[in-house]
Amino acid sequence: MTTQFIGKSQSRVDGPRKVSGGARYAADFNQPGQAYAVIVSATAGLGRISGMETAAVERMPGVLAVITHRNAEKLPYLPHKAGIDPAIGERLHVLQDDEVRFFGQPVALIVAETLDQAERAVAALRISYEVRQPLVDPTGSGAEQVVPEAGRAGSRIPADRARGDADGALAGAAVTVDETYTMARENHNPMEPHATVAAWSGDRLTLWSKSQYLVNEQAEIAAVFGLPVENVEVICPFVGGAFGTSLRTWPHVTLAALAARRVRRPVKLVLTRKQMFFTTGHRPRTMQRIALGATKEGKLKGIIHEGAGETSRHEQFMEALTAVTDYMYSCPNVRTRYRLVQLDTGTPNHMRGPGESSGMFALESAIDELSYKLGIDPIELKRRNEPEVDETEGKPFSSRSLMQCYTLGAERFGWARRNPEPRSMRDGRLLIGMGVASATYPAFHAPSSARVRLLASGVAEVEAAASDMGPGTYTSMTQVAAEFLGLPLERVRFRLGRTDYPQTPSHGGSWTMASVGSAIRAACIEAQTQAARLAVADAGSPVAGASLDDLEWSDGRLRRRGETTPGPSYQDIVAKRGVSIEAGGSAQRDPEVAAKYSMHSFGAVFAEVAVDPDVGTIRVRRIVGAYGIGRVVNPLLARSQCTGGMVGGMSMALMEQTALDPRDGRPVNAHMADYLMPVNLDIPHMEAHFVDEVDPHVNPLGVKGLGEIALVGTAPAIANAVFHATGKRVRNLPIRIEDMLTS
Repeated sequence: MTTQFIGKSQSRVDGPRKVSGGARYAADFNQPGQAYAVIVSATAGLGRISGMETAAVERMPGVLAVITHRNAEKLPYLPHKAGIDPAIGERLHVLQDDEVRFFGQPVALIVAETLDQAERAVAALRISYEVRQPLVDPTGSGAEQVVPEAGRAGSRIPADRARGDADGALAGAAVTVDETYTMARENHNPMEPHATVAAWSGDRLTLWSKSQYLVNEQAEIAAVFGLPVENVEVICPFVGGAFGTSLRTWPHVTLAALAARRVRRPVKLVLTRKQMFFTTGHRPRTMQRIALGATKEGKLKGIIHEGAGETSRHEQFMEALTAVTDYMYSCPNVRTRYRLVQLDTGTPNHMRGPGESSGMFALESAIDELSYKLGIDPIELKRRNEPEVDETEGKPFSSRSLMQCYTLGAERFGWARRNPEPRSMRDGRLLIGMGVASATYPAFHAPSSARVRLLASGVAEVEAAASDMGPGTYTSMTQVAAEFLGLPLERVRFRLGRTDYPQTPSHGGSWTMASVGSAIRAACIEAQTQAARLAVADAGSPVAGASLDDLEWSDGRLRRRGETTPGPSYQDIVAKRGVSIEAGGSAQRDPEVAAKYSMHSFGAVFAEVAVDPDVGTIRVRRIVGAYGIGRVVNPLLARSQCTGGMVGGMSMALMEQTALDPRDGRPVNAHMADYLMPVNLDIPHMEAHFVDEVDPHVNPLGVKGLGEIALVGTAPAIANAVFHATGKRVRNLPIRIEDMLTS
């Protein structure tokens, strides 16, 4: 397919607004007469509120309201579950009782004329608790693994799955690996904190709120307050990073609306960095056992993958921790088991590459360990176990370019220069290691809608209730619309971030381009059809009376097939009509196609590290990734997505860990001084490459998601490189200096 805009690198159309300060984020939507709210977070990890001294605080300068469980209005909290919400359990009913379920839970809200006055009042409020000992360590005494209720039958994330006899195959295998891998709890920590500005007009509520899922936030808050959905409007034109933390609607949104109704004024509520460690989700801590059995020639005979992840007591959060193992490699005997450990913490949430990134760390580390036991290059071992079909259900892959990714990545990385012996490569006194790992993520697609409006000015307005948390949604959707309308990019105006636009799925799960992009394509085609009908019905038009089948659009003009004379433009047709042309479009995956194929993206990630043998410091020198993701709409944005994912994977491998005080569940490093993440000086040379992959089955655009897969394989590639450099296998993430210095 010859394209004019799809497949071409294009700078961000929203870039000028961002660099000039014209982009408005949630906290920028200040309203006339606005008050300020600050949450009071529980300092007990479990128990109940036994006392609260509010009288003196209520008399403090500027204080408008002190809202607690004693005086908060009782909200209906009608049933509501979106696909992003845990299927089992109930969201936190904020300020509705005196129970404290986890450290940092909102237990009061202070509203004042200024932020400073609200913060002073929070500091003055005295609360006492009847405290019980919380359980916050999934490996501690009293922790029990339970079968997730939603994983019992028919789930995308089954609790138990098996084919063949994995245990028997392991017992009879010539070579085995059987190890445990753990990964720390992580918090999202995007640049923009969570924020909501709430304003009521009668029984109608407007929320300027940071959200990756506007239509769900609208529906959730409507359910919490017992409102018709159409009485709630959510606006969010820009998101300053999220990584999944803004997929759900967290308690602060309810509190902002509650406060605004109480004081009868607009209210702004912005979470502090510390509070973002409490009530807005996190990547769960996980424990995994991987057992592999193989022949001496490297053919896998059995795989066992048993994983457990933490969740809260009031909800069962599930992620695809063991899902990849079923289809990643060819093996006749596979058994997976997934369990949850219920703790006295807030509910975890999806974080970039949810489940897959954690599961692939364990699987790819074990595969690497097996390669050393066998004396086979890890890429060759993967090649010997490359499946012809998805062996879970016997479906063919819609496309699978994993081996092409390894070929391309190995060439660009220089894998052939690697000496396979651990501790054999040096740069002066530094130990050099090279590691590799596979990456994968499902090629999701969700029902989505969009609207196109052709104006008399020759401009096309395109609207969808999507979000843009940084990958370049404004730009890529503009490219899709320009492609199918045949208009220059500068004559397309793409708008998102409002719930009164056509509904879209969440901006997560790497399905925005596949879903929203396909809907925009459909809306553009429908707009062209409407314009063509008008032109055919116009006696003065060059195409008057023609059959629609005999017409075609070229560069935004309608003409008879085979003719080269330009016909009427959109502008001509709309001008004749006198009013704009508006068309809607929707897209969803054909169920028959979905039932026929297994659809995933694949990739190969290569990493080089340098380890100081005396002090144990680890520095990542290079990361090279090669990916098969179908059609690439904008290579510039795609590479940016990949490098961002690589940075996140490096952070997962070497830095990020939320540490909880076992006495009360307090995150002891809930700030940027001790919660470690990469800074500019940590970032290595990074490359992202894409194999040519055509997949006509995944969606009309032939695209697959990229945001998640770019992170998925990076951490295991780095961990494998650390082993190659040092000969020391670390099976716990993050890998720290102390891991290098201990025997």
